Amino acid sequence: MPMNVPFSAARIRDEFPVFRHHPDLIYLDNAATTQKPLAVLDAERRFYETANANIHRAAHRLGSAATDAFEGARTRIAAHLNAAHPDEVLFTRGTTEAINLAAHSWGRAHLRPGDVILLSTLEHHANIVPWQLVAQATGAIVKPIPLDADGTIDQRAFLSLLTPAIRLVGLTQCSNATGVLPPLAPMIAAAKAVGALVMIDGAQGIAHGGVDLQALGADFYAFSGHKLYGPTGVGVLWARRELLAKMPPWQAGGEMIDRVSFDGTTFAEPPFRFEAGTPPIAQAVGLAAAMDWLAGHDRDTLLRHELALRERFEAGLVQLDCIRVLSASAPRGPITALAFDGLHPYDVAQFLDGYGVAVRVGQHCAGPLHQALGLNGSLRASFAAYNTEADVDATLAALATTLEQLA
Repeated sequence: MPMNVPFSAARIRDEFPVFRHHPDLIYLDNAATTQKPLAVLDAERRFYETANANIHRAAHRLGSAATDAFEGARTRIAAHLNAAHPDEVLFTRGTTEAINLAAHSWGRAHLRPGDVILLSTLEHHANIVPWQLVAQATGAIVKPIPLDADGTIDQRAFLSLLTPAIRLVGLTQCSNATGVLPPLAPMIAAAKAVGALVMIDGAQGIAHGGVDLQALGADFYAFSGHKLYGPTGVGVLWARRELLAKMPPWQAGGEMIDRVSFDGTTFAEPPFRFEAGTPPIAQAVGLAAAMDWLAGHDRDTLLRHELALRERFEAGLVQLDCIRVLSASAPRGPITALAFDGLHPYDVAQFLDGYGVAVRVGQHCAGPLHQALGLNGSLRASFAAYNTEADVDATLAALATTLEQLA
């Protein structure tokens, strides 16, 4: 939809075939994965129909076409991120693999006993466990940044933890569990002041407002395609070019080598050094198409729409008993996490599914966050561009009926 056309969630919804197959679906599980527009589905299909071959070093036209499509996707994605150079964009299977790549390549090469990795308690397990494994291997120490009473990062505690021993600070752009938006700009600046690098988990944030990497000032940024209307099985690790040049390979095999002999092996320059084997070619093309699709809309308008849906939903929750919105007073993205007095969130979610409402329940791979909040789990509703006010109102009605049935 061109940006000069007035915004219409219904018009956007028409671009997603899943809703033709499931016309009554109320899909509020977007933080887990988004649905895919025709532009993405068509891009992948077109690649397979017209340019399917393996990339690089091919001596035939189809291989050249595939290489052009793949490397063109890298260039377009770099432009959407405002990366300084396409070679800073590494293709991975998703956010999890991207953070593991950074941890096991940069971390194992540069961390020493006594070095400190500082991680917020908001983090997804994917931005915790890889650093724990690397800390065990290197003698580094992982320390958490505590939360305040409302489940946001305790800024005083954060500043008190910053010392020259901090080598890396890991932060989410937007909590996948509660939607909390940490104040990244001052936190990144404070981390840089003590000489630390900064890893940002952008899996949620990139779909809601995007990112300008040169303005952000971080050193690593990771995200997945499937959470921003793109394919599964593909993601990106962005890192500063000078960091990548000093990072050793993580996985080994074809594509990432310069020369191999039994006397020794030399490795390719980034990004190829970090893309062993056949990469997700069609998926990268689909990811670029998803980011092109998003760029064809006014991102601020999309975000305002998503936040308005969240606010409408939470305003309606006030009329219902035994429900608590987590981190209700904090700056948040289009995610609402709920706790229930006397009810298990899984029971509520199952009843909602009977009314065609898809939500997520559990700890959302954010165990430390739920532990800090004193909860075993929560129910999460997350909003996307194709959701409508009718989705919200139907969900509120289904939730009211569910609570009556479970009472």
